[in-house]
Amino acid sequence: MKKHLLPALFIIFLIGYFTYRQVDKKRIIVVDNVGQGQQEKVYASTISIDYLRSLNIDAKAPETIEELTPGSNYKRYIVSYISEGNKIHGLLTVPNENPPEGGYSAVVFNHGYIPPNQYVTTEKYVAYVDYLARNGFVVFKIDMRGNGDSEGMPIGSYFSPGYTVDAISALKSLQKLDYVNKDRIGIWGHSMAGNLVLRAMLVEDEVKAGVIWAGAVYSYEDFAEYRLNDGSYVRRGNDPHYDTRALNRGVSSEITKLRENPKEVNYTSGFWKEASLTSNINYLNFPVQLHHATNDPTVNVGYSRDLEKVLKENNKQYEYYEYSGGGHNIDSPYFEQAMQRTVEFFKTNL
Repeated sequence: MKKHLLPALFIIFLIGYFTYRQVDKKRIIVVDNVGQGQQEKVYASTISIDYLRSLNIDAKAPETIEELTPGSNYKRYIVSYISEGNKIHGLLTVPNENPPEGGYSAVVFNHGYIPPNQYVTTEKYVAYVDYLARNGFVVFKIDMRGNGDSEGMPIGSYFSPGYTVDAISALKSLQKLDYVNKDRIGIWGHSMAGNLVLRAMLVEDEVKAGVIWAGAVYSYEDFAEYRLNDGSYVRRGNDPHYDTRALNRGVSSEITKLRENPKEVNYTSGFWKEASLTSNINYLNFPVQLHHATNDPTVNVGYSRDLEKVLKENNKQYEYYEYSGGGHNIDSPYFEQAMQRTVEFFKTNL
């Protein structure tokens, strides 16, 4: 028995050491083969922009689950695709008219926060999707992991990379459809998904245009200043879709500090500089359009105003529209104008 004890203890030590090194220290390590040797790259967290850019994200074409009643001039399907091993569901619309040469332009459509156990694929954002679909776009409204029938844990967008990976995987999946132009795919997001849209555009250069409605959290300093009247970043222990252990794996002491004691956060540290979208705005190569109502009760319009300043200072291509009413969803009579601007933007840039 004793001769096996030392090897066993050594193995336990190694497991403990690497757990401490990679989890407690919150470091993400990627090893690349460089010539005959190896090069180690260290990232502060899984929400590091450079870490996400190092990933090889891909997905097969969507698989049809069910054909639904068609829209006015387009077909509707419930489909699925795979993102990080999770089966993700979504609503796919396809125009009735024959595809143009090269294929249709397409939009990956990302929903804001809805309680995951109440989420239904065909509910919410019906008018938004219909407006885009009627104007000739293939629209892929994805159900983020853990929402509705999608697999995985729904741990939000601001402090986890999962939803961003789901959106980029959806783009890769659309590119496998022969009737979609793989070089003309944009991305749309509301509220929580505004963060996702900009993050995806910094990570994946194949996103050719992005539209954000009432988006939030671009620098994390803005989160400390404006906060959110939105539960998408709050843990819900009483929600059966949430697994506390899975949530804890994605939460570092820095994120806990931001949530609970934001005045103690050092935003110039490597952790926050790697995670901040505005600090990495140099990676933005394609145009973005922002919409926000000044009377938004959920997401302060300051988020969009601050992002607009950064885009302007860095000579990025963008459009910014404010509305005097409409609230968080930019409801009518402002909705129609915002949607028409969205359609024109995508038609110009896709």
